Amino acid sequence: MNNQHLSEFLEENKPCSYYDDRLSDIRYKYLDNCAPETYFKMLERGWRRFGNIHFVPECKNCTECQTIRIDVANFKFTKSHKRLFNKNDDIEIYVQKPSISIEHLDLYNKYHRRMQNKKGWNNNEITPGEYKSSYVDGASTYGREILYMHQGKLIGVALSDMLPDGMSAVYCFYDHEYAHRSLGKFSILAQISIAKQANIPYIFL
Repeated sequence: MNNQHLSEFLEENKPCSYYDDRLSDIRYKYLDNCAPETYFKMLERGWRRFGNIHFVPECKNCTECQTIRIDVANFKFTKSHKRLFNKNDDIEIYVQKPSISIEHLDLYNKYHRRMQNKKGWNNNEITPGEYKSSYVDGASTYGREILYMHQGKLIGVALSDMLPDGMSAVYCFYDHEYAHRSLGKFSILAQISIAKQANIPYIFL
């Protein structure tokens, strides 16, 4: 018997995370032990995951939040992409099950302090329990973290779900002291490369 349990609700007229003058309507589903085939079908319909919560925008007058699906097999790295790989060829990349450490928490909080100053994000220091519920729980068999290490130091973390038919980029945070390395863009390209190596046909951003 399928061990999957579901509850669903719609949160309406909440402040938009991207536009100060707009409100958002977000539909949420709580999925405990979501099956890969169920998850992929939801990805194709624009759903994303944080922990055990899956969500999709249902805003009445706005369609700005659109999932980007990249055809991995036919994606060609440009000369600028290759230059970025070369610039970061001293970064070690590890793919593993999501974990939590002091280094994770320090980097996460440092990233969000920077984004608060740069873009006005709301920021509260994340606790170990909050990080675990958002980024470690719900990983099931497919959740992965991609660690970016430079000379033994953790400088970036990408959370991604690797399904047989698609890879979903969940979240990414990194050290802005390495801004010259364009770590946000580099992380996307690295995940496309990982999907190519794993013969995963699509990546959802």
